[in-house]
Amino acid sequence: MSRPVRIAVLGAAEFARRRMLPAFGASPDVTVVAVASRDPARAAELAREYGCRAAASYAEPLTDDDVDAVYLPLPASMHAEWAGAALRAGKHVLVEKPAAMSGADAAELCALARSRGLALVENVLFVHHSQHRAAMRYVADGAIGRLQAFDAAFTVPRRPASDIRYHPALGGGALWDLGVYPLRAALDLLGSDPGPRLVGATARRGPSDAVDTAGTALLDGGDGLALQLGYGLDHTYRSTYTLWGSAGRLTVDRAFTPPADHEPVLQLERAGVLTRLPLPADDQAGNAVTAFAHAVRTRARPAPEIQRQAELLEAISLSGTAVHRTARPARPARPARSGRTPPAEHTGP
Repeated sequence: MSRPVRIAVLGAAEFARRRMLPAFGASPDVTVVAVASRDPARAAELAREYGCRAAASYAEPLTDDDVDAVYLPLPASMHAEWAGAALRAGKHVLVEKPAAMSGADAAELCALARSRGLALVENVLFVHHSQHRAAMRYVADGAIGRLQAFDAAFTVPRRPASDIRYHPALGGGALWDLGVYPLRAALDLLGSDPGPRLVGATARRGPSDAVDTAGTALLDGGDGLALQLGYGLDHTYRSTYTLWGSAGRLTVDRAFTPPADHEPVLQLERAGVLTRLPLPADDQAGNAVTAFAHAVRTRARPAPEIQRQAELLEAISLSGTAVHRTARPARPARPARSGRTPPAEHTGP
């Protein structure tokens, strides 16, 4: 296939409008031929902006011979259903993370893609940013000595209650929306065969929440390597991971959602000396589009991380729900010492 991959977008989620549709529009490797939305007016608006047609339903592009592939920015609970429908219709699939909410569903999707010779790609953007390859090179070259531990966290401030992330029927919750990022970083570090093993997990939700809004997971990477993951929907913003070794540590900030003009700076600490390692800006969304087009053209087999990630997410979900599910009462503020003014609360990022 030498021409651009003809892609239909099934869903008009905010992320699709803000990141992926502009990336599609800027890429010579793909062309948007249709946009479908539950809101016909929004579909029509996007169709005008990208010079394509507005589809009357999610199903319509699946029967269109002018569509090579579909992009699915739907709620997480709908990913496996529509990815399966697209594969059965002979379309390549780019699906938002997580591709499936159970290991069994992920295994079924991967098997279906392999049997049809179709690309099934999970749209985890950060793995396409060059800062991660740079970090792995430093570790492989012995910059921190023997790798001993991995610590990753992705947290964001609370959104309005109407946001789909707070609706369990739509696959909401901190684990499915944010926990996938540090988990995928751990899988990229160790691989998926057999990959890390879950040791334990916690989950928390507030009294008025129907989904988990925070959680942690501890995984065993084998050979003494510990991996600690944190995620949350009711926090200050944090997007980072640290690789701890016998001789130093390496930290990647703005690890998961850096804008295309962000110039990363890795932080390497050895013997108490902190060295800043600047890197060039990189466009992870554009890189992801290029990678998907290549997967379509080569009919690449699904990455094993899709299934292993789904299995671990499911295990974390089952383990975490048994720990504690309601927010602890806030601790009373300590009285200020006589004659001293209590410090102001820090509200910055």
